[in-house]
Amino acid sequence: MLRRVVLLFTCLATVAAQAAKPVAPAEIVFRHAMTGEAAAALVELVGRYNAESGGNKVILQHLSLVTDPQQLPHLALLEDDEHQKFFAGHPRMLPLHKVMANANEKLEAAAFFPVVADVVDDNKGRIQALPLALSVPVLFYNKDTFRKAKLDPNKPPATWWQVQETAGKIYDVDRRCPFTSSNPAWVLMENVATQHGEPLAHGENSGKSGLALNNLVEVKHVALLASWHKSFYFRTFGPGREADEKFLSGQCGMLTSDSSLYHQLARRKPFDFGVADLPHYDDVRGAAPGRVLPDGAVLWALAGKKKPEYAATARFVAFLLRPEVQKQWVRGSGFLPMTSAAAESMMGDSPAPEVLRLTVQRLSDKKYVSAAKPKAVFGMSRVRAILHEELEAVWANLKPAKEALDTAVRRGNTVLQPAPTDGTVAR
Repeated sequence: MLRRVVLLFTCLATVAAQAAKPVAPAEIVFRHAMTGEAAAALVELVGRYNAESGGNKVILQHLSLVTDPQQLPHLALLEDDEHQKFFAGHPRMLPLHKVMANANEKLEAAAFFPVVADVVDDNKGRIQALPLALSVPVLFYNKDTFRKAKLDPNKPPATWWQVQETAGKIYDVDRRCPFTSSNPAWVLMENVATQHGEPLAHGENSGKSGLALNNLVEVKHVALLASWHKSFYFRTFGPGREADEKFLSGQCGMLTSDSSLYHQLARRKPFDFGVADLPHYDDVRGAAPGRVLPDGAVLWALAGKKKPEYAATARFVAFLLRPEVQKQWVRGSGFLPMTSAAAESMMGDSPAPEVLRLTVQRLSDKKYVSAAKPKAVFGMSRVRAILHEELEAVWANLKPAKEALDTAVRRGNTVLQPAPTDGTVAR
């Protein structure tokens, strides 16, 4: 009998010891392609988390240092057109709402700004990824160049017709580059459509599906840009952010680009500059200048990892959502805040110009959630590449605007893909 009692206590002690055994800290790999100020802000943020996490560790892995794309990270801060650079093949993504729910961490779609959540939720309002690095398109202008051209540096052009007049006056004093644009397919095509109530793609409920980027507003806009290109009012430098450096160098008088560039300009201070809303057409009924599409890199969780690793991933995401952490990230990177709590904590002491402060206010207004966003289709990075090719044909005077956009729609419809339902993210 005594032997049985001793054996029982020994077993209970073993079980208790196993239960009390601490869980080994998890390491999660976070892959990204950030550069400059944003990369520095990310390093600072991850360093703060690692110091506070109590054992769990996030390891930053820059895309340029990846030697084996088959070795998948736990998290990837991914722009739509970076998918093939990040991975070999098409890995499965685990929706973020599942990662958080399985770890008993909160992730409420209602906490996000409606316009920001609209970028990353599924058709049921569930958050698929974290909208960590989004921006909106705006107009930057060189106030020194405006003064040289006898233009009021405090009155940037509000309409595209005013941009034409302003570019002409700049051209009279500096012929290098009156106006340019970064990411022209996104800024000059997608957002111009959205501002004027035009869809980017027809939804399934409309009786037809496919791109709608050859509407009257888009044709009119491309034709106007083509006339500027012929007159040397408008110069192009590539499909991505190439024009940013041309503006930073002082070569270009006006630039349409994403709002995060403000942070870089404010730190470098290459010249006196201003920021304004993306121009619009005031002769189009129902135009809403502030109705623009946030875009940029979002944070995805990859499938196929272990449960403790997902628990650590969820805790890191919860850390990123803390208002004071978002405030640090927004100040360091220049990207948009994700939640109203973060905006409220930063609006009172942020030195951002009025147009960017107004942008943050618009994020909470549901009327700016764009019905034009083609949420039922993926492959927009390929569509943008096609748009760039067709626009280049217009700038080279090889095609008229209508023919180029009709061709872009026809070609683009062949690369659009249905929205994934199994966690596989197509690009």
